[in-house]
Amino acid sequence: MLINNNEYFEILNNIKKQIRNAQYRAVLGVNQQQILLFWNIGKIIIANTKYGSKFIDNLARDIKTDFPNQKGYSVRNLKYMRRFAELCHDEQKVQALSAQLSWSHNVELFNKTKSLAEYEWYAMQTIENGWSLSVLENRIELKTFERQAITDKVSNYERLLPKSQSKLVLETLKSPFVFDFIEKRNGIIEREIENELVANIAKTLLELGTGFAFVGEQYHLEISDKDYYIDLLFYHTKLRCYIVIELKDTEFKPEYAGKLNFYLSAIDDILKHPQDNSTIGIMLCKTRDKLTAEYALKDINKPIGVSEYKLSDFVPAEYVDTLPSAEDIEKRVKAKLDIRDLEGNSDE
Repeated sequence: MLINNNEYFEILNNIKKQIRNAQYRAVLGVNQQQILLFWNIGKIIIANTKYGSKFIDNLARDIKTDFPNQKGYSVRNLKYMRRFAELCHDEQKVQALSAQLSWSHNVELFNKTKSLAEYEWYAMQTIENGWSLSVLENRIELKTFERQAITDKVSNYERLLPKSQSKLVLETLKSPFVFDFIEKRNGIIEREIENELVANIAKTLLELGTGFAFVGEQYHLEISDKDYYIDLLFYHTKLRCYIVIELKDTEFKPEYAGKLNFYLSAIDDILKHPQDNSTIGIMLCKTRDKLTAEYALKDINKPIGVSEYKLSDFVPAEYVDTLPSAEDIEKRVKAKLDIRDLEGNSDE
């Protein structure tokens, strides 16, 4: 009996997928056993601290003598194993988190985290998002845990959203957001920052967090024959809703909340599907006064959070003189707006 080509390739792809899954499980199994071994060695080292400071040195030397081809038992690595066991006491958590990461990821966390809660948060984020070692290093350097866990976030999410949803949205809201891939300079304006965010969308999504899908920049809405433009529009795959981000290169002003509330109502009416949750707003400002923002959101009926954003302070010396001035940027943006207006008039 002749087999249909499409059917054959479907069978072949299914088999290849199962082979890859088996290979991954095998590699993961080896990694899990190694991580558990290192954790147990760390416990043994802690239990024998009575032998003094040279104990680890002696262990490293003697292990190398008996296992000359085995790597990973240097003095430094044995000290990491001790730190591992000091930080993580629960074997179930070790299996659920630590053993799902490479030893290099774990070492980075042992070196840079200050508490078990911080270690576990970064470990979970790495597993869920598939962070490479370099991405993990970057997230720690930007203090993502501290910014995500900070308690002075300003929003009305808890008042307007179901508990399960508001918890996830609050985890998304950082204080501040850090866009370290955009160079800070005097006179930089909103549109220029937006362009950089879109040009570096992968890095932008990394900072925003898991679940964000980019929909558009300067997203056009026509309401009562008037044109409106949303700075950045996203869809969140976990929250199942649209997220509107408005960007201001000034201190937060109360009227910003009213404009964002207007956009959220429009998106709910125009784009939101019946199965979607209510649209959520995030207002990013250069600075914000907490009390002012809280008053501004007090009687708003749409879910909005207000946060600051930070740009990179680093500008290579050789580029300082080549950067455009604020006036140059404003002229460029004005030219773009004029072109867009002309295009709009030509359609009438």
